[in-house]
Amino acid sequence: MKRRNTTLLSLTALLGAVLVAAPSSPATADEVEQLKNGTFDTGTEPWWATSNVTAGLSGGQLCADVPGGTTNRWDAAVGQNDVTLVKGETYKFAFTANGTPDGHVVRAIVGLQVAPYDTYFEVSPQLSVSGNTYAYTFTSPVDATQAQVGFQLGGSADAWKFCMDDVSLLGGVPPEVYEPDTGPRVRVNQVAYLPSGPKNATLVTDATGKLPWQLKNASGTVVAKGSTTPRGVDASSGQNVQSIDFGSYRREGTGYTLVADGETSRPFDIGTAAYRQLRLDALKYYYTQRSGIAIRDDLRPGYGRAAGHVDVAPNQGDSAVPCQPGVCDYKLDVTGGWYDAGDHGKYVVNGGISTWELLSTYERALHARTGQPGRLGDGTLAIPESGNKVPDILDESRWELEFLLKMQVPAGQPLAGMAHHKMHDEAWTGLPLLPSEDPQKRELHPATTEATLNLAATAAQAARLYKPYDKAFAAKTLAAARTAWTAALAHPDLHADPNDGIGGGAYADTDATDEFYWAAAELYLTTGEKQFADYVLNSPVHTADIFGPLGYDWARTAAAARLDLATVPSKLPGRDKVRQSVVKGADRYLGTLKSQPYGMPYAPTDNLYDWGSNHQVLHNGIVIATAYDITGGSKYRDGALQSVDYLFGRNALNMSYVTGYGEVNSHNQHSRWYAHQLDPNLPNPPKGTLAGGPNSGIQDPYAQSKLQGCVGQFCYIDDIQSWSTNEHTINWNSALARMASFVADQT
Repeated sequence: MKRRNTTLLSLTALLGAVLVAAPSSPATADEVEQLKNGTFDTGTEPWWATSNVTAGLSGGQLCADVPGGTTNRWDAAVGQNDVTLVKGETYKFAFTANGTPDGHVVRAIVGLQVAPYDTYFEVSPQLSVSGNTYAYTFTSPVDATQAQVGFQLGGSADAWKFCMDDVSLLGGVPPEVYEPDTGPRVRVNQVAYLPSGPKNATLVTDATGKLPWQLKNASGTVVAKGSTTPRGVDASSGQNVQSIDFGSYRREGTGYTLVADGETSRPFDIGTAAYRQLRLDALKYYYTQRSGIAIRDDLRPGYGRAAGHVDVAPNQGDSAVPCQPGVCDYKLDVTGGWYDAGDHGKYVVNGGISTWELLSTYERALHARTGQPGRLGDGTLAIPESGNKVPDILDESRWELEFLLKMQVPAGQPLAGMAHHKMHDEAWTGLPLLPSEDPQKRELHPATTEATLNLAATAAQAARLYKPYDKAFAAKTLAAARTAWTAALAHPDLHADPNDGIGGGAYADTDATDEFYWAAAELYLTTGEKQFADYVLNSPVHTADIFGPLGYDWARTAAAARLDLATVPSKLPGRDKVRQSVVKGADRYLGTLKSQPYGMPYAPTDNLYDWGSNHQVLHNGIVIATAYDITGGSKYRDGALQSVDYLFGRNALNMSYVTGYGEVNSHNQHSRWYAHQLDPNLPNPPKGTLAGGPNSGIQDPYAQSKLQGCVGQFCYIDDIQSWSTNEHTINWNSALARMASFVADQT
């Protein structure tokens, strides 16, 4: 998030940033206070306030009268500049603060006092009038002599009073050891196991020999028992673990528990109802992500809100969005679509893979041996379009498709037919912030080959699926797909700038080979034309080994083509080999699953969990599920079913990563409007929202303050500040929806 320049109370001028050379190893020092006059015993200097804030001493505290009517957090602030930080040193940031009236949220930051205003640590506690004491530790990622401690107070419609005291930034403290509450040492799928499916659990224990286990029903009666299987130390968690297999028990029921080594698991069901509901909840998520339409509270109780970005103040609107300076001289109506994640941006590459996955969820239901298209039919998702005789999943996907079509460069313009990579705010906004209250200027970013091919692929896929319901729309999407394909061939190397990450994610990708393969595949499957078949067959991707450990995603789209070529009926020469390649990939993921004591088909190189690891677990599971659709082999069905256990609690943290599912579940995902953790008047994310999950990179300051040195599965924290481990996104939920639909069909 960006911060703005401020004015010192003491009228000291802000100086330019000075960075000093990094030491060869992390610094160690005695504990040293980095702030001056944090107790306000000698007045207010050197503390500053923005020009719209009146601040002074009151009862031994620094109190600030904060004006109402500001938009951004940084529009009103107090703080102290010229703070020294040492790279690798751990600091304790502490303060007491209160607000009148209560309930206000303050954004407390440690960062750079001048452009580019990098933030090294931030928290956003909610204040009460009685006063609260806050303390956090973090490790500085830089050496700096002009860091800043700031308290950002803006964004409130009404004026209020902020007071603080005992502000401290103590250097040289030992790193804080974060120990999450992982509950009982018996880790199970807290949602449900299918009666006819595999049932596995993981026991964390120091014991190295076999141990007895018992399965108890809701009344406490032992209904099954057996012995554990020692597995040794699990690399993904650093824990000594054992496995429990109780798959022979098949009786449906609720409130089961598993007992082993003196521990009782969290409760779970044996049944199918939860997955039928999850399929719908994971898809219902998209309605509340819609841009350009008011969300009806009667359809989503507790989630109703005004339409965002429809040219109603303070929005600057999406109906006539200009390009970034120097990119183009026209404006586009890019209203509609889904907000990408917890921010207000809309991105073609992420929208493309998400739309494809929802459309493929429906297409699988049409063709797979266990597919049930009626379960995705009209009236299933409670959206405004329900009742129009079109499957709701197609109606929801169309909301994004219409936006993707609007992102195409108009005829007569340079790069006509290409697609703009993304559109979003000119600068980052703070949390919380409803879409309708976003005041930022919106901008189109340059067209890219990858975005253009995402448009070509999804529009071509849409043409075959919407034809039975709306021939005109199907023809429109196919025409747009052909235009995009031709434009991409003419401009094969226009890639997103990896540094274009202000106000929105960069979504940079420097290789469009996989997107060309994907777009050609979808165009072939829809048209049957030889030109597209030839491109598919001649692409180096067609015979490449594409099922790697990380799984497919927005930047690795070859699997999207391969899975559709394997399952959507066609006369492609050599289709049997395509199907065999999917089965071979599934065999690899099954091997990974069996090697993992927590039973997931995901084992990244060097145990470095990637950003959004949870959806990669799901995507690898979807490859296994597709192998079942191809072969009917029970090992693939069982492997796919077992792969979801990890998401629902059979993991090192003993929690479900899906909001509303499981006794302990993620519900503080990073979001500007599902922000109950910051504002009690706002909701948590809707039921069926997937958290990104463990991320060894821990790129955000909050995670860095808690998770330094984390091992694999432990690189996660359910806090709204942790955007690198705990955001939600449309492409992660599309993976959840597709897998949930498969599981629900196995009933």
